[in-house]
Amino acid sequence: MTIHLPDATGALRAYEPRATPLAVDTGAPLASRVVFSAAHVVADPFADTTPDSPAAVDWDATLAFRRHLWSHGLGVAEAMDTAQRGMGLDWAGAAELIRRSAAEAKAVGGRVACGVGTDQLKGAESLAEVRAAYEEQLALVEGTGAQAILMASRALAAVAGGPEDYLDVYGHLLRQAAEPVVLHWLGPMFDPALDGYWGSADLDAATETFLEVIAAHPDKVDGIKVSLLDAGREVELRRRLPKGVRCYTGDDFNYPELIAGDDRGFSHALLGIFDPLGPLAAQAVRVLDTGDEKGFRALLDPTVELSRHLFQAPTRFYKTGVVFLAWLAGHQDHFAMVGGLQSARSLPHFARAYELADGLGLFPDPQLAEARMKNLLAVYGVAS
Repeated sequence: MTIHLPDATGALRAYEPRATPLAVDTGAPLASRVVFSAAHVVADPFADTTPDSPAAVDWDATLAFRRHLWSHGLGVAEAMDTAQRGMGLDWAGAAELIRRSAAEAKAVGGRVACGVGTDQLKGAESLAEVRAAYEEQLALVEGTGAQAILMASRALAAVAGGPEDYLDVYGHLLRQAAEPVVLHWLGPMFDPALDGYWGSADLDAATETFLEVIAAHPDKVDGIKVSLLDAGREVELRRRLPKGVRCYTGDDFNYPELIAGDDRGFSHALLGIFDPLGPLAAQAVRVLDTGDEKGFRALLDPTVELSRHLFQAPTRFYKTGVVFLAWLAGHQDHFAMVGGLQSARSLPHFARAYELADGLGLFPDPQLAEARMKNLLAVYGVAS
């Protein structure tokens, strides 16, 4: 059947959906790379909420999606920005998500790492407040048995006077961490409030501070997640890491080449795009596990166009496309998001995301995806 999709000009064009999905299986555990998918949350569409209300989460559907990722051998990066942390999901909701996801991981034998931040603060005036907020969240995550990811803090960015304040706060947290953590450098394209993180808007200077934090506590740093959308900078950074400290790429524009690596190393992965790409990404890494880099790239390179589309500026709204594809794929029964974020992208953006994902064979039931896409078009006034 033919579906008519609007392009960027508003004109309708005919598209023929594929009839069958890409064939993937759960396969063996991933071996050559540690791979996390930063997972989204599923909203409760029947909750009487407003964009300013605390998030109402459909816990059954949210945890079912995590079981889907674990079944393919992926780890889950929980309560990160993909889960709308700070963009619809407050700390109370994130804390409940962490507790539930960590318990589910234990039940099914899945790997989980959880975001530790300072988003319980409504506004900080001192470094002491920032440290205390981080400590509260770190204690909760470690108490569940999950690995901690020290996320970038809007509050720290607001009160820090320079690099020395970042060295102080992160050094304090790493000294008291029970187990090695992942340090997360999230660029301002994902969150404008993080501009100048690590004490400088000059990325070279910020990199030196970041590396100084790691060098002072290499035994407490499992790895770093770099989300700067700059492949060259990530490669330079990972080559300077102490031995045993991993680089987890968070580059949703250049991940195939960064994961494949070169003769001087490679990146592991902690990616939001691996939410919709989960089964395909896991299959690609299994191919890489055999030493077949060409086969790995053949599977993963074609996904980059979809990823770049979802993460186009303003990049922080990529979550809308991620949840949209989860709905089309049948992982949830609706396209509602916490904070009303389903309205953050345009119909032409959704249409192109559908076309690219369908072309990759990402939808387990292409007919269901087509029917749901037609329902969305009808809401916008497009006759089928």
